[in-house]
Amino acid sequence: MIQRLKQLKQHKRWLLMVSVVGVAIILSACARGGANHQPIGPDYDGLWEGLIWYFSRFIIWSSDLFGGNYGIGIIIITLISRILLIPLTNMQQKNMSQMTELQPEIEALKEKYSATDSKTKEKLQEETQKLYDKHGVNPLMGCLPMLIQMPIFIAVYSAVSRTPELATGSFLWVNLGQPDPYYILPILAGLFMFVNTYLMQMGRDNAGIGGKIMSIVMPAFIILITVNLSSGLALYFVASNIFAVIQTLIFNNPFKKRREAREEMQRKEAEEQRRKRAIKKAKKYGRNIKK
Repeated sequence: MIQRLKQLKQHKRWLLMVSVVGVAIILSACARGGANHQPIGPDYDGLWEGLIWYFSRFIIWSSDLFGGNYGIGIIIITLISRILLIPLTNMQQKNMSQMTELQPEIEALKEKYSATDSKTKEKLQEETQKLYDKHGVNPLMGCLPMLIQMPIFIAVYSAVSRTPELATGSFLWVNLGQPDPYYILPILAGLFMFVNTYLMQMGRDNAGIGGKIMSIVMPAFIILITVNLSSGLALYFVASNIFAVIQTLIFNNPFKKRREAREEMQRKEAEEQRRKRAIKKAKKYGRNIKK
């Protein structure tokens, strides 16, 4: 059990590190232009090149359904990829909410096992894992959807940058192969990411300072990166983050959670008032009543 806990903690740390560093490296590489910008064609070599080719063909095919509007094609493939990820994303959000709800109990365990000797630390890890198992919480689930989405993101970027039709296509005011000259798409991408993280924080009663900081840092990071990316990829981020906001409102609505929490509090207060009145009445007539 102790060895398993140590491995779990180490794996979680590595997953978080790899996820953050991986996204930063990939986005930075994309911003610099990447190493391979040769046009993708039907004579592709390898499984990865094949995935890029089929992504490219699907975008063009769906674009043709809307009069050759390649921006619509990018939005469609973004929505499809997000829909496929709904089960994992919902699992991630549920897991994060449960982790937040468990924070008071985790802090109590840390206070109970506050000694710094190795035996006490192992006992703390063991009790923490028991708490996770009891509530069906897996700390590693926070990274899984992002790790799965990364190959999709890279494939979409490669399809946009290596398909001549997309690189020279236009959507509204932008050339899909060039950065947005007015920075509207990068700002929208960051704005909707902020809205989504804000909504998720609203749904958690015990949101930590780390989550609040990330809700500001990540949108700012997305804006800084996408100002140098092609508008096609910036459009991908905008569509993806808008979808994330809608998904949060449907499956993890913070306004509904707050209303339910308020109603539950009012119900408990009403029960407490009834109990006090019953006790007062019982005392008046000399009867015993359980408190």
